[in-house]
Amino acid sequence: MRGSQPSFEFTIQENAKGVFIMKITGVLPALITPVKSDGSINETAARRLIRRLSECGADGFYILGSTGEGILIEEKRRMEMCEIAVDETAGKMPVICHTAAMNFDSALRLTKHAAAAGADAVSAIPPIFFHYDRKELLLYYKRLAEATDLPFIMYNHTAANGGMSAEAVAEIFNGVANVTGVKWTVNNYCELMKLKRLTDGKINIINGPDEMLVEGLAAGADAGIGTTYNVMLPEYKKIYESFKSGDIKRAADIQRRINTVTEIIVRYGTIPATKYMCSLMGIEAGCAMQPLKRFTPEEGSRFETELKAAGWQPDGSVTAL
Repeated sequence: MRGSQPSFEFTIQENAKGVFIMKITGVLPALITPVKSDGSINETAARRLIRRLSECGADGFYILGSTGEGILIEEKRRMEMCEIAVDETAGKMPVICHTAAMNFDSALRLTKHAAAAGADAVSAIPPIFFHYDRKELLLYYKRLAEATDLPFIMYNHTAANGGMSAEAVAEIFNGVANVTGVKWTVNNYCELMKLKRLTDGKINIINGPDEMLVEGLAAGADAGIGTTYNVMLPEYKKIYESFKSGDIKRAADIQRRINTVTEIIVRYGTIPATKYMCSLMGIEAGCAMQPLKRFTPEEGSRFETELKAAGWQPDGSVTAL
């Protein structure tokens, strides 16, 4: 477990309720969850991946979300993965633990465990498949966030349950003291800009769509979290730093170049393909959780050929073609 005071540097700002909170900035991989053939957590691989990404400049980690297959992994193994990530980062950078589950009592247990294990923030998506009105969303986040004093980051994902409007997100932010931000996995950046306005710019917005990091930053996002950050982190780091230094053209040029690789990953299946790429990087990530597919040898060979043609290198760089 981690002590109460992390050693990493972060920005402090006051939210709409007068609560001082941690503001997430930079690029944070949505960490894959390495598993063994029996579905158990591959601790050695998980630690190696965290160390490697830390050395590549990760500004933190978002664990057990959609990329981390959290909802497909049993509760005790999710708790184990949280403990591994907290221990391996050792307070040097923030660990945001996604704790949503289809069963609310399970989500509560996972949230309380994340706090006890030493996570720096927790996050949750509303239970997938169902659609909710604003009153239901507010009650869900209020009950879950108030289970801990940690900063709580909403997760807005269109594919999960249609997504939340800017008005709904702002209402939750303004109504629950320790809700400090949102992971915005929505392609509508007009809504993101509206959200900034509705919260007087105080909400911590983290861009979710990998292929639109530049657009997210331009619309007002403070950081980026993404799946393909696991396998192209040096490029995303360059995008973020270029944008922040004012070199928007360079940031956009890099984004266009790596989006070619992202398109290949999506076509082969985002999670299985990302885990396969980790194996090419020397990290035995294992297969995606069922019912997600397993690569056949033939499919793997074709995938590798396409990656090479697009300029992807096992060190996470993408060369210009």
